[in-house]
Amino acid sequence: MDFKLSEEHEMIRQSVRNFAEGVLAPGVVDRDEKEYFDRNTFDQMGQLGLTGIPFAENYSGAGMDYVAYAIAVEELGRVDPSAADTLSTHVSLGSWPILAYGSEEQKQKFLVPMAQGIKQGGFGLTESNAGSDALAMSCKADPDGDSYVLNGTKIFITNAGSADVYVVFARTGPKELRSKAFSAFIVEKGTPGFTFGKFEKKMGLRGTQNCDLVFEDCRIPKENLLGKEGEGFKIAMQTLDGGRIGIAAQSVG
Repeated sequence: MDFKLSEEHEMIRQSVRNFAEGVLAPGVVDRDEKEYFDRNTFDQMGQLGLTGIPFAENYSGAGMDYVAYAIAVEELGRVDPSAADTLSTHVSLGSWPILAYGSEEQKQKFLVPMAQGIKQGGFGLTESNAGSDALAMSCKADPDGDSYVLNGTKIFITNAGSADVYVVFARTGPKELRSKAFSAFIVEKGTPGFTFGKFEKKMGLRGTQNCDLVFEDCRIPKENLLGKEGEGFKIAMQTLDGGRIGIAAQSVG
């Protein structure tokens, strides 16, 4: 098997390395020490086409493969692990489930600006009593007319506060349904009833934002249901499978 990178892959590596060394490196220590996320760096990643690398061109992506995506994350991680984490979360966890399970209307409304880097993505699964055991989540989404009413709290959410679009998982059925009791929703920042909790103090990746997502009678239109009702657990697990590509690339970097 030939593991040699293609000319396109080498071009991506050099382009991202130049960006990381020229733009990210000068402020990386300051951002880490002061624990702040600079949205401008994400905007610049969007201008470079990094925020939509593995997505098709008809959704404003770069139409490249996951090797190119992994190279980009690796090169960011080599200089600024927080920037790599921000991009990986946006692409693998925030955007991919919309690509895989979203309706065409959802893709045009959410995925296109996310691939362009105009909107940033996040992923809300973890709860205080539901970490590795996602089936224990208690966040609920109750149907009410043409909406779902979302209540609960998600914790340790990467890109929280800065992201504009979140894929959030909540219970929509009784416990007896087990993995079929959960659904996925697209929730926009600024939706009434959706606020952010405390920002976490961390030992590493201090240039990314992590905080709680708090939902208090947050009304989500039914057209923001991602996939079908009851598919949430499947969507979450498949999304995390792909997310491990980004985690591995960050670690190599």
